[in-house]
Amino acid sequence: QVQLEESGGGLVQVGASLRLSCAASGRTFTRPAMGWFRQVPGKEREFVAGITWSGDSTYIADSVKGRFTISRDNAKNTVYLQMNSLKPEDTARYYCAANLRKTTNWGADYWGQGTQVTVSS
Repeated sequence: QVQLEESGGGLVQVGASLRLSCAASGRTFTRPAMGWFRQVPGKEREFVAGITWSGDSTYIADSVKGRFTISRDNAKNTVYLQMNSLKPEDTARYYCAANLRKTTNWGADYWGQGTQVTVSS
């Protein structure tokens, strides 16, 4: 089991920046790829970004490419999502995920509780 705890969400204005953090605990020695998803009520969860254990490879959804970056600090077992130039359509609950994988779609084995990001115009 891997436990995930997100932080850093909040209410911001259009154009602002936020950095989300996700602290992992438990079976992190399995070196999981990790990532971020987001979900708006009534819609499916959407992949946002992913990163391998080494950090050598990152994956960013087209909808946020150029504005969001993902990084990790394995010494702290923490993954970050830096979100710049936020737009109202970025408003969602953001979920951290571990054991990230891609088959037809992106998925994961472990999920955090989520942190709310609201972008006000």
